[in-house]
Amino acid sequence: MESMRAVVYLSVCLTVMASVCQGQRSSENQQLSEPALGLTTNELAEALQGLLDEADSSVGLSVEKKASVIPRCDVGERCAMKHGPRIGRLCDCLRGTACNTFFLRCY
Repeated sequence: MESMRAVVYLSVCLTVMASVCQGQRSSENQQLSEPALGLTTNELAEALQGLLDEADSSVGLSVEKKASVIPRCDVGERCAMKHGPRIGRLCDCLRGTACNTFFLRCY
């Protein structure tokens, strides 16, 4: 029991010392710890924005496509797709029919 108490006491002391010493670092040491790429924060932000814009255009998904109306399915067409335990809707069945979750078709 005493050894466990000593281990806890030692770990708490080391944690407190480390946090106090971390706050005492000089500004010179902080500048050395930054990456030496030679880029400012604004340049990094511009590069990231350019990368995100390029990735956005290459994916081709837009808000309009996501918010569009789900297409209609005829009777007997596949209306859903099974992804493991989940079922994803492909289209809406016509009026008077429903998507059968076993056959995944409009009936």
